[in-house]
Amino acid sequence: MNALKQVIAIAKREQKRMLQRGIYTFCMVIAPIMAFLFFTTLMGEGLPADLPAGVVDEDNTATTREVIRNLDSFQQTNIIEHYADVAEARKAMQQGKIYAFYYIPEGTTQLAISGKQPTVSFYTAASYLIPASLEYRDMKMMSEYASGAVGRATLYAKGYTEDQAMAVLQPIKMEMHAINNPSLNYSVYLCNTILPGIIMLLIMQVSIYSIYVELKEETSKEWLAMADNDIVKALAGKLLPQIVTWSLMGLFCLFLLYGVWRFPLHSGIWPMILNMFLLINASLALGVFFCGLVPSLRWALSLATLWGVLSFPISGFSFPQMAFPNTLKGLSWLFPLRHYYLIYVDQALNGLPLYYSWLNIAIMIGFLALPILVIWRLQKFLLEYHYTH
Repeated sequence: MNALKQVIAIAKREQKRMLQRGIYTFCMVIAPIMAFLFFTTLMGEGLPADLPAGVVDEDNTATTREVIRNLDSFQQTNIIEHYADVAEARKAMQQGKIYAFYYIPEGTTQLAISGKQPTVSFYTAASYLIPASLEYRDMKMMSEYASGAVGRATLYAKGYTEDQAMAVLQPIKMEMHAINNPSLNYSVYLCNTILPGIIMLLIMQVSIYSIYVELKEETSKEWLAMADNDIVKALAGKLLPQIVTWSLMGLFCLFLLYGVWRFPLHSGIWPMILNMFLLINASLALGVFFCGLVPSLRWALSLATLWGVLSFPISGFSFPQMAFPNTLKGLSWLFPLRHYYLIYVDQALNGLPLYYSWLNIAIMIGFLALPILVIWRLQKFLLEYHYTH
């Protein structure tokens, strides 16, 4: 009971310190809410639409003009300019006026009618990944449609019926269905990993600051004395208010994602609440671990920032983990965000039973043991180390 009273007393002290310092309010409340609102509204309509594109039509026939009109009718592509040649269109793309352009060389229609194989080209600004990919898809699809239209007209001229012509052009009918995200909403892909990743990064930074600011302000001995120099009780009391605050912010994040924006949630909310709670505690454990590695606020914050920033690409939500080099595949297991992402895919997107995610849940729980490796070293820092700027 005495230990519990000490933990509660330290927690009250930490709560008071948090309320007296604006940096806690900003990092734990204002910054997360700003990030939540920014990213969830950034692409609130789903896929970006009417992306500017250009066209170079050297053939300039009724057929090519129809192809261009059909391309312009696609939701993601907006033909804003016709250019005289490829050099002019390329210059416009380099200046950022368009993300792609479609090139139809002279004689394309005549080659198609005569049964030869004409070549059309499309160029995209790959430095803008999302708009370039979307316009590439539209242009590629339009080229296939145009090829099919020419072939169908040729078969009609030879006396084929519509059914016979379609059997030649498309002997196997294909249908595409995007599982779990049929609208291809990019917010679903991005927000469900970026927002927890931002929470994780802020948790590590705030926990490190809260511990080493005691050393900087020479109050670390006073803090430890409240726990009879027991670093475990001291950390428990200090981190308790942070756990409560971050849990509330995590719940607010989940409410925005699944309550307001109605993102896919096929296993219910409870697995994702568990997932968020595991991420919060794993991030706190990492923060304490980094504190125990180096007796410096600056170095510990740098380590946490590096680890947090690397978590985004290595989690695998934007680039598939199976394509990583073997070294990075192994390293990815050391990042809590990677396991959060895998649990999210299993539970929210695929709707699998919770036991399918047991390994990732176990590893997230395993992160909680990291402070044990450095806790006595951290206690030595707090008692003996003199902070230097």
